[in-house]
Amino acid sequence: MSLVRLNIKGISYSQTQNGAYALILNEVDGDRKLPIVIGAFEAQSIAIALEKEIRPPRPLTHDLFKNFADRFDIVVKQVIIHKLVDGVFYSSLICERDKIEEIIDARTSDAIALALRFQAPIFTYKNILDKAGIYLKVNPKKDDEEQDSILVDDLIVEEIEAASVEQEGYKNTSLEELNKLLDEAVNNEDYETAAKIRDEISKR
Repeated sequence: MSLVRLNIKGISYSQTQNGAYALILNEVDGDRKLPIVIGAFEAQSIAIALEKEIRPPRPLTHDLFKNFADRFDIVVKQVIIHKLVDGVFYSSLICERDKIEEIIDARTSDAIALALRFQAPIFTYKNILDKAGIYLKVNPKKDDEEQDSILVDDLIVEEIEAASVEQEGYKNTSLEELNKLLDEAVNNEDYETAAKIRDEISKR
């Protein structure tokens, strides 16, 4: 499977979920966007890494990881978003120490926060982008900067609404199974799925 390189297009607050943000990744040699729902802490950490001039007074968790890795000569070479299961993205950190490579499993939000700090490239597989990537419609009446801002916001609304339609179907699932699915969704940081499961539990 061929790898596709991604850049970070932006982060925007989710309009349908409190405390959730949408991270938009952009295909480098194409027009598709890959939206990923992340938590508030991870969104803050990524935003700080993007804004080079912002320096927190004390190291954040991802800064601590970077400092620790630097001290022991560990380098994150690249991040690969390698799997998509039930709306949850799975990622790996490709690390190197003494010319020996290791692959470490990571949440996608953490992996991207670290990739920024190590200036490591971000990749995904073409089949994942084919499945989850979407195209944005450009409004020619707006200039480029306004387009980026507006498109990201519109994209989040459209993607969340689409996810609401696609991830229905918990009516035949038992309450015990729903609670397990809810725990898994929260642990995997899939807040959109968690919200839908929570709503179904509330209906019961």
